[in-house]
Amino acid sequence: MIRFQNVSVTYDGATEPTVQGVDFEVPEGELVLLVGPSGVGKSTILGAVSGLVPHFTGGTLRGRVTVAGRDTRTHKPRELADVVGTVGQDPLSHFVTDTVEDELAYGMESLGIAPDVMRRRVEETLDLLGLTDLRDRPISTLSGGQQQRVAIGSVLTPHPSVLVLDEPTSALDPAAAEEVLAVLQRLVHDLGTTVLMAEHRLERVIQYADQIALLPSPGTPPILGTPAEVMAVSPVYPPVVALGRLAGWSPLPLTVRDARRRAADLRQQLEERNDNAPKGRGELRDQPPTTRTRQQRTPPELVGAQNLTVTRPNHIRALHRIDLTVTPGETIALMGRNGAGKSTLLNTLVGLLKPSSGEVTVGGAVPHRTPPRDLIRRVGLVPQEPRDLLYADTVTGECTAADADAGAAPGTCRALVSELLPDIPDDTHPRDLSEGQRLTLALAVVLTARPPLLLLDEPTRGLDYAAKSRLLTLLRGLAAEGHAIVLATHDVELAAELAHRVVLLADGEVIADGPAADVVVASPSFAPQVAKILAPQKWLTVTAVREALA
Repeated sequence: MIRFQNVSVTYDGATEPTVQGVDFEVPEGELVLLVGPSGVGKSTILGAVSGLVPHFTGGTLRGRVTVAGRDTRTHKPRELADVVGTVGQDPLSHFVTDTVEDELAYGMESLGIAPDVMRRRVEETLDLLGLTDLRDRPISTLSGGQQQRVAIGSVLTPHPSVLVLDEPTSALDPAAAEEVLAVLQRLVHDLGTTVLMAEHRLERVIQYADQIALLPSPGTPPILGTPAEVMAVSPVYPPVVALGRLAGWSPLPLTVRDARRRAADLRQQLEERNDNAPKGRGELRDQPPTTRTRQQRTPPELVGAQNLTVTRPNHIRALHRIDLTVTPGETIALMGRNGAGKSTLLNTLVGLLKPSSGEVTVGGAVPHRTPPRDLIRRVGLVPQEPRDLLYADTVTGECTAADADAGAAPGTCRALVSELLPDIPDDTHPRDLSEGQRLTLALAVVLTARPPLLLLDEPTRGLDYAAKSRLLTLLRGLAAEGHAIVLATHDVELAAELAHRVVLLADGEVIADGPAADVVVASPSFAPQVAKILAPQKWLTVTAVREALA
């Protein structure tokens, strides 16, 4: 169905191809997963299938890409639209209408599909993706995850024979991600749809893949094989595979179920190494000194929210009677379904939204009444959409402006960028960075002011495991220095690695607030893979298991 024949792509101004030697086939009715570190060209390969590369992006495509027999060099994206459905990393860039139902119908209208067929398919898609209650909602009022589901639905309604998906679950909560992936699996198995997908959160998707195409490094030809074959040699792999490598299991497990079946001996070893039950990161002996001290005396309060309620202009209640305190050195993960109110809470803490009732203070100031130049030294927010913070034409321009706004020494922001994004040239335009790289640049811009409170909205979206590890190191260092960190995330592995405390939201209300180990282990949806494999013991990460076995 999709055929790459010795394909290479070189963008205008580049001295080396972004990808080269790409030569493989995606058979009809299979789901093939593209994996590899950030910047190896996964999005470029996907763009070559949809025709966006080179017709929209520019550059030179050598070799041949065919989809259902059509050469993408001679067929523009609109001439492939009846065959290929595409969802990129940024759902907002796809939308052309105002409401959910209109967006689901638009692609079919463009293809001239009969109105009665359109109506039936819209209803089916609303049900499949859990969007029925949102059908009349303006897209601009939806959460990032809800928008991502709408973007996926808009390419499903025309019933394309090929789906090209770039990080399709990056903004979805765990349950919504499972629902979307189950829909894709049904399309593959029952209708013979062909899916080519890139995704960094392998723990979510690897079990659905028929084959994996691994791009080990930029310009390196892909390695194609079954998931088990590729995971044995891949530089990127999910926690279940990391635990299998640590335990010496062969073949490596790809699912929690497979790993649990083999984990009895490992659980026994861990029990023998510990007289007492092992402690999760959220429990007392594994907390940093600042947290242990905090439990012995009354700490200063950096954030205080009492009976905080936020109602949107369309009368949607986003938050209801929230009580929250945050103290210096604390790392809190806000978790919950898409639309639970996580981003609304962060936006309220940074003064972008005014409470409808209740009170909120940050560093003794009321956020929505504090001038931005004063607030920037108290709190910083890295939003889901980094474009909201990035305005300059180059990385250097962004960093120079960030240093000036924060009153920091010249070069402060650039040093942070170099720490998080090695090898990014100074003259790179932010739009030419990947989604994960843009998020990291936005983080460096915010951190330049060294705010006591750092707010992060989906900070690992688009990041590979290596980039996420660098981010974890940086955030742990900030927490150790006394910075408070509040992050809204659907990345359960990030919460397990980083958070001391988890606050679980549902329909704008707090339904759980406690140590990370207690909250996530008790939740089937939000427990990390290691917790599920080694339950009832409270291990959260492979790192903790490795240290216990050393």
